[in-house]
Amino acid sequence: MELDHDRCYRALRTRDRRFDGRFYTGVTSTGVYCRPICPARTPRAEYCVFFACAAAAEEAGYRPCRRCRPETAPGTPAWRGTSATVSRALRLIADGALDGSGVEDLAARLGVGGRHLRRLFAEQLGASPLAVAHTRRAHFAKRLVEETRLPMAQVASAAGYRNVRRFNAAVRGTFDRTPSEIRRQVRPAGHRDSGEAARAGRASDGVLTMHLGYREPFDWDGLLDFLAPRAIPGVEIVERGVYRRSVELGDFAGVIEVAPDPGGKGYLLLRVPVAATLHLAIASERVRRLMDLDADPAAISEQLSGDPRLAGALRRCPGVRVPGAWDRFELALRAVIGQQVNVAGATCLAGRLVRAFGRPLAPGPGEDKARLPAAAATSATGRDAASHAALAGEPAWLFPRPADLAEADVAAIGLPAARAETIRGLARAIEGGEPLLEPAAGLEEAVARLVALPGIGDWTAQYIALRALGEPDAFPAGDLGLRKALADGTKLPTPAAVRRCAEAWRPWRAYAAMLLWRDSAVPGRKEIR
Repeated sequence: MELDHDRCYRALRTRDRRFDGRFYTGVTSTGVYCRPICPARTPRAEYCVFFACAAAAEEAGYRPCRRCRPETAPGTPAWRGTSATVSRALRLIADGALDGSGVEDLAARLGVGGRHLRRLFAEQLGASPLAVAHTRRAHFAKRLVEETRLPMAQVASAAGYRNVRRFNAAVRGTFDRTPSEIRRQVRPAGHRDSGEAARAGRASDGVLTMHLGYREPFDWDGLLDFLAPRAIPGVEIVERGVYRRSVELGDFAGVIEVAPDPGGKGYLLLRVPVAATLHLAIASERVRRLMDLDADPAAISEQLSGDPRLAGALRRCPGVRVPGAWDRFELALRAVIGQQVNVAGATCLAGRLVRAFGRPLAPGPGEDKARLPAAAATSATGRDAASHAALAGEPAWLFPRPADLAEADVAAIGLPAARAETIRGLARAIEGGEPLLEPAAGLEEAVARLVALPGIGDWTAQYIALRALGEPDAFPAGDLGLRKALADGTKLPTPAAVRRCAEAWRPWRAYAAMLLWRDSAVPGRKEIR
């Protein structure tokens, strides 16, 4: 993987934040690698080598800088400069695909051979799949050491290490310090924390707080404006600039919260109950996808701003993001329910689905003891208590699983019989192990898988690909809102005409769609969706 040395060095010398996370600088005289925004004195150009990702720098023998902390950099956009195969492999690695299996298994899921996948990684990232997985795990472990007060054994488990010995060896090998030395440097003996730092990871509070980085600008208000009217009653809520929802991770079921960091820009705060410690890595990755934190606004704007139809929207809504999904099945069902129904109607129906077939959350410490454990899903008392909590705005239900809906009388909530059968068919397919909602070899394959299911057309498949699968080029050309936005006061363009118009927006058509939808919500603009 070769990067333009002169361009990278100019970005390094000016500490250009637009390049943060897009490359890393190895300094041959010190053996350290840094982010482009590192506050240390800029080394001479002849001492600098550049890498596409942190894993490549570490595989070349460099260790992370202690000042700029590469492990806290915004995630590298998986699709930028890489093939579709590599970008999908990176998403699977982030999901832990290599934690319990090998590269051959990962390659098989992508429909390629292991040797070919290794070659693609070497050419496009400069690092092997295993090196990427190792770096991801070690960097996450260091952040837990620094940001929480969890015992080291719990940090090791949360980061995916089988035992403390491997955890200690990995951290020491990556950062040239033991986990205990890292923690002492962050929190010296006798030091007393205050504010957010004091609350992070304190077991008595029952909450862990993690910082999730992103590239600026970031349209947080626009993201919440999109999520709020679509929030599933009883499962999600957007209130006072904060997103909260119920989640189920392994043996944990509870509520998480995402909010801006009051201490400054560049981070969101993820708050999770201490009981979810073992699932922190999965939770943080899911929130990153849900909030699209790995997007590269500069690259997206550079491509889309050349179209006058989008330039104004980019100025009014800088840092637009594509809202993802916490759970792909949940989002897919929400899309099916929303067919030929407005947003408010679909949200109402989704809430009915949850109350009819979901499971009430168990009460947490200090919560209303009338809320029963998830095992009491059939209890009328438990359902009544959860319904009262949901009406009060509290996420109190877990979204139904595929098994809960495969043979359920879904039409009873007010859905047409055909749509109810589509929901059952989708649930049966996922329950049966069909890869409808797994990363595919490309957008076309992902859409083809979905439209093969009776009741799912191109609009639904593209919308699912856009949000649930994170396809940056997905584009529901038949969407009425998009057609209205591109009508320019004349008759509505056909989906084929919209598709032709969007060709110039590749590979960021999903962001173009969000810009058009988002721009309609700006005061003084027409409502288009």
